Amino acid sequence: MKGRHKPAYLVISQLFLPTKGGTAVWTAEVYGRLGDRDTHIITARVPGSEAVDAVHPNTVHRLNLERISWLRPESAWMYAKLLGMGLWLGVRKRFSAVHAVRVLPEGFAAWIVARLMRRPLVIYAHGEELTGWGRGGKYRFMVFLLRRADAVIANSDYTRDILRGIGVAEGRIRLIYPGVDTNRFHPGLPVADLRERLGLEAQVLLLLSVGRLQRRKGFDQVIRALPVLLGKGLDVHYAIIGIGEDDGYLRGLAKEFEVADRVHLLGHVNADDLPRWYNACDVFVMPNRDIDGDTEGFGMVYIEAAACGKPSVAGRTGGTGSAVLDEVTGLRVAGEQVDELASALHRLLADATLRAGLGQAGLARVRGELAWERVAQKTAALGGAAQSGRI
Repeated sequence: MKGRHKPAYLVISQLFLPTKGGTAVWTAEVYGRLGDRDTHIITARVPGSEAVDAVHPNTVHRLNLERISWLRPESAWMYAKLLGMGLWLGVRKRFSAVHAVRVLPEGFAAWIVARLMRRPLVIYAHGEELTGWGRGGKYRFMVFLLRRADAVIANSDYTRDILRGIGVAEGRIRLIYPGVDTNRFHPGLPVADLRERLGLEAQVLLLLSVGRLQRRKGFDQVIRALPVLLGKGLDVHYAIIGIGEDDGYLRGLAKEFEVADRVHLLGHVNADDLPRWYNACDVFVMPNRDIDGDTEGFGMVYIEAAACGKPSVAGRTGGTGSAVLDEVTGLRVAGEQVDELASALHRLLADATLRAGLGQAGLARVRGELAWERVAQKTAALGGAAQSGRI
């Protein structure tokens, strides 16, 4: 209908642009498409946020959400602030539904606000929070909240199975994969200058990883696999985009395995260059593994690579099977096994036809199912079902 406004959502998400990471991107991309200024987002105040908020389609409210060391728990003031802002907006505005982009801390505030407003409550589940936070009081509180949501968005088949296992009603679980901006990530971008920056001639093969430098991502395993690939006659280099606690460890490992001249830790890169780096590589690799319950819930980087026409190698743990379809859009391996990883990488790097086929299949899947526009449509349909009482 002409002149009709979009539905109005109250969205609580501690993570939002310009903060890096999949959750922040997901929130900004989906609700920017779903709502206008009548959709309000409560999030954290971070450096650079003013520039983001000035152009984002929704109304963004920033709070200081830092923990206070002398409080017990330290996060109590953060919970109070989220709840206070949620109640204040709930009284002043009329929302279609309340969405919490994580179960904690956001889900607690969203649950109270939604019940007082008598509006549907939607909570996102990402998987790793339910496997990596132990089984104590925090875990039990997460389960309590998830069971009481009107709908729970599972980001992968793996997460959906976890939700079933903790007693979330089947009819309330909605499987919605993360998406990718296909206008930003696509094949055919210029890459010659990036490869020259690494000193790579045209025939040199390039592996790429993108993500926080932490052990579960498996970047160390790729470094261990490089000597195997070199020993089989492949002229290959490895670039890693990201920062994190494992920076020194990875540099030391590259020296230990005598491949320091072939491992390029790039740190942060310009946002405009990220899609070009995907284009510059031959294979994207993140052989994730489970470490003490810390696992990969989905892995948006895999579908960013797919959007650029590149195949991926992923680990078998966590929810990566929803992001990388084994033998269709890439390969999945046991991230703990260097030999298996090296074999998969050799198979792809040595066969340009196989790389192209998997890459094209991934690109077709992204364009058909995983563009942010499609994710927003699924989220909007869920909201309508919740409001009409169908879930």
